[in-house]
Amino acid sequence: MKKLFLPVLATLCTTAALAQTTPATDPALAVPPPVAPIQSPTTAPVTTYGFIDAYYGFDFDHGNTNQRPGFLYSHNRQNEFTVNNALLGMRYDDGKVRGAIGIHAGTYVSANYAAEDQVLKHIYEAYAGFRPFEKAWLDLGTFSSHIGFESAISKDNWTLTRSLMAENSPYYESGARFTYEVDPKLTLTALVLNGWQNIRETNQGKALGTQIQWKPTAKLLINSSTFYGNEQPQDSLKRRRYFHDFYLTYAATDRLNLAVVFDVGKQQSEGRSGYDTWHTGSAFVKYKLAEKFSTTLRGEYYNADRGVIISSIMPSRTDMRFLAGGTSLNLDYLPTANVAFRVEGRYLRAQSPIFEHDNGFSQNYGNLTTSVALSF
Repeated sequence: MKKLFLPVLATLCTTAALAQTTPATDPALAVPPPVAPIQSPTTAPVTTYGFIDAYYGFDFDHGNTNQRPGFLYSHNRQNEFTVNNALLGMRYDDGKVRGAIGIHAGTYVSANYAAEDQVLKHIYEAYAGFRPFEKAWLDLGTFSSHIGFESAISKDNWTLTRSLMAENSPYYESGARFTYEVDPKLTLTALVLNGWQNIRETNQGKALGTQIQWKPTAKLLINSSTFYGNEQPQDSLKRRRYFHDFYLTYAATDRLNLAVVFDVGKQQSEGRSGYDTWHTGSAFVKYKLAEKFSTTLRGEYYNADRGVIISSIMPSRTDMRFLAGGTSLNLDYLPTANVAFRVEGRYLRAQSPIFEHDNGFSQNYGNLTTSVALSF
């Protein structure tokens, strides 16, 4: 057994080394693709990868707790040195067959996977797929969400912390995913899912999703993603959810990048006719200050009828409307292509007093977060 293991280990290490010699673009300016690339591999079919995001956050005028507000799930601890996400994985792609398995742990996992089975909550991705015909992939398993501009990997995002819209929409999903590359500028995806960010099914229904990614020029990317399904437990009345995510990114110059994101959703109301609606938006301006330094300014808002989707309105869930917005500014330093040191200040203001402070609850919330992230 030992004689067999050593050659396999050597092969994996060699593969990882080869993968790291590929010329890298600036990861802070990249938009993470929601689905794996469908081009045939140019290196060995097996690659390994990893990611570590260690951080310290501090909330101004916070309550007697290390927990940040309940609707913030990523980097959600304050006055504590900890790990947001530590990830190890392996992928296989020979051009005709592909698959991946990744495991992770950290405060992001504790918050976002709290409802999952203990055996499943540490799965970052686990899927298998093949090409049913040229330019198409069919994958089954657990993979990154087809919704949103921001991902679970902080180093790939323009800002350190996630926007309110990203925190309250799926980071991951389980099901079947069919991807078709119409041409290099247009990719179409259709999905059948267990539901809205859940690995294990919660009822007998299935959700549907679509995604269109169009890149008319090298500088412009336009994305449209949809979701439809019933997200209520098996013993509850059905409440249909309709959702659309739209974003575009534009590289205005070699230094200046812009992004606009808008989400809108409707869900059948509880105990009455009609629908509760939520809509949310954010805008990003990213500027490269120097070869290794960049900064991003973000503005955002979140508006939800009766607090729909927002799961933890403080001090208690009521029928009040949830309306909050704010801004953030971060400074990024990338000493090498695979390391990012980031500092971000953020301010949010809500229509109602929902943020816990020493003397009760307030409409205002501010924090400072710093992180060192390594990918390999």
